[in-house]
Formats: sequence, structure tokens, C-alpha cells
Amino acid sequence: MTTFTYNEFKPPFWLANAHLQTILPRFIAPNVPIYRRELIKDSLDESEVAYDFYDTNDIILSDDKYHKPLVVLFHGMEGSSDSHYARTLAYAAHNQGWHFVVAHFRSCGGVPVKGTVFYDAGDTAELEHALQYLARKYSTIYGVGVSLGGNALAKYMSDYGQQAICTAAVVASAPVDLISSSLAMERFVGRRIYTPYLLSPIIQKAIDNNLTEEEIRAVKATNLISEFDNIFTAPRHGYRSKNDYYHKASALPHLIHIAKPTLMISAKDDPFLGATATMGDVSKSVTLLNTQHGGHIGFLDYQNRKFNLDWLPETAMRFFKDVG
Repeated sequence: MTTFTYNEFKPPFWLANAHLQTILPRFIAPNVPIYRRELIKDSLDESEVAYDFYDTNDIILSDDKYHKPLVVLFHGMEGSSDSHYARTLAYAAHNQGWHFVVAHFRSCGGVPVKGTVFYDAGDTAELEHALQYLARKYSTIYGVGVSLGGNALAKYMSDYGQQAICTAAVVASAPVDLISSSLAMERFVGRRIYTPYLLSPIIQKAIDNNLTEEEIRAVKATNLISEFDNIFTAPRHGYRSKNDYYHKASALPHLIHIAKPTLMISAKDDPFLGATATMGDVSKSVTLLNTQHGGHIGFLDYQNRKFNLDWLPETAMRFFKDVG
């Protein structure tokens, strides 16, 4: 198992509530960095995908690649380079003198899809396509995946083993068991607070994608993410049903095959997660870090009379430095 040093996450008692941890970060995140955008065709050569770079000063080596590492972020459901965790990670990488990029999934970052395929939690071929593109210019690549993007990155590291392009990876707040995570999201708070926030933009994107009147009616009638996945996500991406999708796309059964250093961070109070990985589920290349608090991609602290979101990006950067 990879070992590294990190600071324990211990928010003050009044900030330990899981829902505060999950909701507040979007309101106190730093300003959006000045990104450089590239639009690249996806792995199916159908839709353009946005890559938002936050560059650092660097030189190109004799092999036409940049000398300093690149941190690539695979965002969560309906996330983007504007998400609070993208902003904090971008600045953390920049402070280290490293490059940073958000490799958006199809339909995200303000770029509509042109084909029929959107994104799913198990599409590791799309991650390989993105990483192959980035590897043309960057000699060292570290991967970070959060939430849905975390499951996709964990499954990518599993599927590709020693051939994975990422030298190391950090996976945070990832629903690696999609079936139990979908059930967690159907509990009262998840159903009433989080589901409408996540589901509304997805439904609108689907409606805008040349659906038939029958498909539009069915999509509009969905109230749960699992219903949407059954009606839209699964059939659009070659799965028989939501259960088939959740079974095949979940990273949990594959984590034992990860061959490169990978840190998996989960908060025990994460309202979005169901089953999480245990030591018996992972290879010796995986380090599990389970915090008592943190919510879903929260890890919000309060120090010196200021809120801060430094713990997650600092822990990720420390892992990369220790193992890379």
C-alpha cells in the first residue's frame, strides 16, 4: 500500500453537519481562474468537449512535452470548471507551479452535445481518449476524479492497470457502488434537496437533444435520478436498464486491479454515497482515507475566522508529491 503524510480533517463541531459541508462550499469558493479553453472532439468523433486549462510557466522539452506535471480533473454530475472543487484544485496546482485542466464530460461546461451520447459513470474509453490527447503535450499527468467523475477515474485506473496514463490518481466522494448510491439519493433529504438540483439541468439537456414527443413526456415525468437513468442514460449508452448500467459502470468490483498509486477519499457522512470500498476490495496500490465528516465534496473548514476548502486539494497535491 502507498503511504503518505496528511493532516486529519477536523472541522469545528458547529460545521460538522453533513448537509452544511455539502451545500456551503459553492457559496464560499474562490473566484473562477482565467482558463484557456480548447474544444476537442470526443472519443466517438461526434461532439465537441471543452478542456479548460489553467497554465503555469513552463518550458517544452526536446520531446515536445511540457516539463511540469499536469493535474487533470474529471468533474461530478453536472459539474464543470466553475465548480467549487475545480476552482480550489486549480489554485492548489498553480501554487505548486503545475498545470491544471478540467476535461469536461459531454454536454458539460456550456458545450451542447451534437451526437446522441451524453456521459455515463463507467465510460472509461472517453477518459482514455482525453488522457491520450493530454499526454501528447504533458510528460507527467496526475488524475483527480470527484463524485461521478471519481467513479469513472477509479474504474479507468482499474480497467487500464499499468497502461493507465495517470502516474497517480486521487478519487474523492465517489459513488463506486452505483446501486446503493442511487438508493441513498432516494432518501428524504436526497430526494427533496439534492435530486431536483442535479436532475433539472440533465432533463433540459435531454429535451434539447431532438427527442420524440413520447421521450419528452417520459423524461419530464421523472422525479428521481434512477428513473432518468432507466429512461434515458441506460438506453442511450448501450445498457439494458438502470440496474444493468449501475452494475456494469460501478468501479467497486474492479478496484482490486488498480496497479498505480491511487488515493480514495470518502466522508462517512456523505449523503450521496452508499457502499464504499474496504481494504478487501482494493489492490495494494490503493490507499483508503475515510473521514468522519466532510459531506459530499465538502471538506469545509474554518480557521483564523475564515472558511476554507483547502483540505481536499492540499491532500491530493501532497499525495501526488509523495508518490510521484
